[in-house]
Amino acid sequence: MFTRLIIPELDKWTIKSSRKPLVIRGARQVGKTTVISQFAEQFKQYIYLNLELPNDRKLFEEFTSIESLIQMMFFNNNMSITNKHKTLVFIDEIQEVPEALNILRYFYEMEPSIAVVAAGSMLETLFDKNISFPVGRVEYKVLRPVSFPEFLSAMGEIEALEQLQQIPIASFTHGKLIQLFNTYTVIGGMPEIINHYVKYRDLAGLAPIYDSLIASYIDDVEKYAANPSQILHLRHAIRTSFSQAGKRIKFEGFGNSAYRSREMGESLRILEKAMLLHLIYPNTAAELPLLPDIKKAPRLQVLDTGMLNYFLGIQKEIISTDDLNSIYQGTMIEHLIGQELLAFQYTALSTLQYWVREKKESSAEVDFIFPFEGMLIPIEVKAGKAGKLKSLHLFMDMAPHKIAVRFYSGELLITNATTPHGKKYKLLNMPYYLVSKIEFYLAWMQKNIQ
Repeated sequence: MFTRLIIPELDKWTIKSSRKPLVIRGARQVGKTTVISQFAEQFKQYIYLNLELPNDRKLFEEFTSIESLIQMMFFNNNMSITNKHKTLVFIDEIQEVPEALNILRYFYEMEPSIAVVAAGSMLETLFDKNISFPVGRVEYKVLRPVSFPEFLSAMGEIEALEQLQQIPIASFTHGKLIQLFNTYTVIGGMPEIINHYVKYRDLAGLAPIYDSLIASYIDDVEKYAANPSQILHLRHAIRTSFSQAGKRIKFEGFGNSAYRSREMGESLRILEKAMLLHLIYPNTAAELPLLPDIKKAPRLQVLDTGMLNYFLGIQKEIISTDDLNSIYQGTMIEHLIGQELLAFQYTALSTLQYWVREKKESSAEVDFIFPFEGMLIPIEVKAGKAGKLKSLHLFMDMAPHKIAVRFYSGELLITNATTPHGKKYKLLNMPYYLVSKIEFYLAWMQKNIQ
C-alpha cells in the first residue's frame, strides 16, 4: 500500500466550512476504495458501505428519513452516533442504488457535520432519468492511474522522490530518474500492477494481471449498454482503443469495422463517461479561451499507458531503448506525457488539450497546450534539436507570449529559440520524469528570464 497524492486534496475538502458530500470519480481498478481507506485513518470512526452487498444496499432502498438512515448506519457498524462529527462515511459502488445519490443531498442539508464520500463507476449512464440529481449539493474529485511520483513512493525510492521535489532538480539525479521512469513507462499506473511489481520485481509475472484488467473492462460493458447491439459496439471499441490510442481517429469504421459513425461515436462517448478513455478535440487558437473544435477528428487517450504497452506488445522494446521517443513512432511517450499531465488534475472537468492548424498548403500539430497564468503554453514531446520543432514555431508565431516546453530524454535546460519568421522565445527543455512538476518549472522559468 502506498500514499496517493489526492490525499492532500481530500484533507482540504475535510476542513471546508461549507463542506458538501464528495463523489470520487474514476475508472474501475484505479484505487478509489484504497484511497478512501487510507484517508479514513485521520477520523475517529469509519463507516464503509458497499452497495453491492445486500445488507448495505437495503439501507438506501428502504430509505424513509435521513435520521433513521444515520441511526441504522451507526448501529449496524457498532459506531457511536455521539461522535458523528468525527466520522467518515464511505458509500462505495453507489451506482447500484441510483436513489442513493440523491440521498446525499440530505447529508448536506441536514447532517453537514458527517463527512460523506461516495464512489461509483458510470454514474451518468446508470441513473434513470427520473432520479433527481443533487445539483449544487455534492462536489467531485477524480482519481486517475498512479503518477510517476506516486510510483517512486510505492517503490520505496524516497531519496529520488525528495530530489524530484527540488526546483530545479540536481543534474546528478538524471541517470537514475530516467531509469526509474523507463520502468514506470513499461508497467504503467494501475495500482494492482504496481503493487505486484513492487513485491516481486518480475515483469513477466504481470501478464496475467494485464489480461485480467482488460478482460474485466470488456466484461463490464454489459452494465453500460442499452441493448445487445451496443454490447458488441462497446466490446469492439474497448479492444480497438488500445491500438488507436495516441492517434486522431474517425468514428466511421473505427478499428477497421463496418460500424457507422453514430454507433462508434456513441460507444466511445459511453466509455469516456466510464473514464476508460478520453476523446480530445483540438484547439485552433494560440490563446485563451480554450475552444475545442468538436467538428474536427479527436485524438484518443486511453486509461493507462502500461495496458497500452502490453496490448501492443512493445514492453521489451521499451526496456532496451535509450530514448522512449523512438518507440512506436513516438506515440507511446506522447500518450504517457498526456497521462502524467492528467494525473495531478483532480477536478471532474479536467481534460487534455492540443493544437492544430489545418491548411491546404501545410498542417501543424502541437502535442499539448497547457493553461498557465493566462497563457496557453505549447508542449512538444520530441527528441532532437529545437530547430526541428516546426509546429511549435508556428504556434509561437501566433502566441502572445514567449514561453514553450519540450519534454525529452535529456536534462533540464532553458534554451533560446527563434521561429523562421524571427520571433524569439524561451524553450524549457524538461526530462520526461518532470511532467508532474510542470507548473512549478514554468514559474521557475519566468523568474529566470525576467
